[in-house]
Amino acid sequence: MRQQTMLMPTMRDTPADAEAVSHRMLVKGGFIRQLSAGVYSFLPLGRRVLRNVERIVREEMERTGAQEVLLPAMQPADLWRQSGRYEVYGPELVRLRDRGDREIVLGPTHEEVITDLIGQEVSTYRKLPVTLFQIQTKFRDERRPRFGLLRGREFVMKDAYSFSADWESLDATYRAMYDAYHRIFERCGLAFRAVEADAGAIGGEGGTHEFMAIAASGEDDVVVCSHCEYAANMEKAAGRGTAAGAGLGGTRESSVHGAADEAEEAVPGMEKFHTPKLHSIADLEAALGIRGDELIKTLIFMADGKPVAVLVRGDRTLNETKVKNALGANELELADGGTVLAATGAAIGFAGPAGLRIPLLVDLEVAAMRRGVAGANETDYHIRHVVPGRDFPLSVVGDYRNAEEGEACPNCAQGALQVIRGIEIGHVFKLGTKYSESLNARFTDAGGESHPFIMGCYGIGVTRLLSAVIEQRHDDNGMLWPVGLAPFQVHVIPVSHQDAAQMEAANRLYEQLRSDGVEALLDDRSERLGVKLKDADLIGIPLRIVIGRGIADGQVEWKERGSGEPAVNIAAEDAGAAVRKWLDAARQSLG
Repeated sequence: MRQQTMLMPTMRDTPADAEAVSHRMLVKGGFIRQLSAGVYSFLPLGRRVLRNVERIVREEMERTGAQEVLLPAMQPADLWRQSGRYEVYGPELVRLRDRGDREIVLGPTHEEVITDLIGQEVSTYRKLPVTLFQIQTKFRDERRPRFGLLRGREFVMKDAYSFSADWESLDATYRAMYDAYHRIFERCGLAFRAVEADAGAIGGEGGTHEFMAIAASGEDDVVVCSHCEYAANMEKAAGRGTAAGAGLGGTRESSVHGAADEAEEAVPGMEKFHTPKLHSIADLEAALGIRGDELIKTLIFMADGKPVAVLVRGDRTLNETKVKNALGANELELADGGTVLAATGAAIGFAGPAGLRIPLLVDLEVAAMRRGVAGANETDYHIRHVVPGRDFPLSVVGDYRNAEEGEACPNCAQGALQVIRGIEIGHVFKLGTKYSESLNARFTDAGGESHPFIMGCYGIGVTRLLSAVIEQRHDDNGMLWPVGLAPFQVHVIPVSHQDAAQMEAANRLYEQLRSDGVEALLDDRSERLGVKLKDADLIGIPLRIVIGRGIADGQVEWKERGSGEPAVNIAAEDAGAAVRKWLDAARQSLG
């Protein structure tokens, strides 16, 4: 491509609304332009990168045996009602009506459509397993689109769906996809981790993993072990607790559901005491001179419109996703003051587990406490010597808190947990029969019996990948594209448009590269060298060859973008062969 005729409107000023590095650079580099909030046009440079991502994804999907399809973006709302997701998905689901007053949704994902299709087209186990994938535009009415392509309302995804006759077959497909995702992200030049995850609105009966690109700018907390390969997102991560978790008098040695033991008998009965205006954990710690791990924090929620209490230690942060999953709730929100008063008889800040008549979820650490301080369900009062299992029931005990930095790893117990930031770039799910049951998609086995398909689904945010790569690969001057994704592989830059010898050499090298199948961009603009180099750094093509006065001696300047190495002179006649050798090495390093 010749730069003079290419639509490549680079900018010098930073867009005012661009918070993320990737957003700023994609706009400044002339890769994307915003049409409306969360909706972007891809200009030629951006489309070339997007096409390269799609190529890598397509190659690795087909390598697993998956077959490509293209499914409708417009989906009947009745399919979503049948699956049970119409209400679950919430306001992010884009809804509209056609001229026949039929309700339609714009697909944020395609589980319903693909399940309906396979239910009609595959009826026997002999056609299983089968995996289909597509690369298509999706729609999600984000409340607050931000960070450019990282959180948009319209975006491109690769979604794949597998249909199996048994769980063993699903496990094999899941592993094949898991491995394919590693190859895809390695070819994109990303540093990433596969982490245990929560299924969210997709749901399902089996395991699920998220693939996270490691980036300080990421919106997601990822919990990793310093010693082993354990990794999980915050919604899924568990911790073993720390020595500080003993609480008053240490943890209970008996089962959390056990009857009163010797330790319990040694704890005095509950004692109510006056705590005027001490609403928060911090207030209680300061006024009473105790630690947060000696307090039992009682939080009142509304789960699908019904009140429920959740107990965590005072020094811990409750994880709403874990609570929501434990309850099987579609909606979960903190109760307001009126609801708390009705449920506990007290103002916010004085709720406690003793005597509560609403469902009670007890975190494992609270259940293991020998005793603690809790709210008295009376405004301005708390209670000492509250014993789990004696003073409130342990009917429902589970992990309802966030794992924290420094805790022992739940997998190996030798490493300490660390919290890093990540950008979700892919997600794989074992769905089981969630959709095939609800949509009545079934096959007949060898004995003639009918069964629902056992499904998996596997998504990659294709447009999001562009931003994730830039968040990891950039410097102060611009992007650092890996060879496999770059809009062009080589940038040929003559210093002076007016110098006939330079332009002749530049054109000759450009045509040679094209004939060798190398994607090259020739900067044939009548611009100052400073402008050309500034644009070259910004758009981040991995190899730059500058043709200046040295051409008189048969020399050109060779510079690898982002290598940190200074430019070197090479023989002009050797440049084409050197590019081919360099490309082979670069491709091999990225798999």
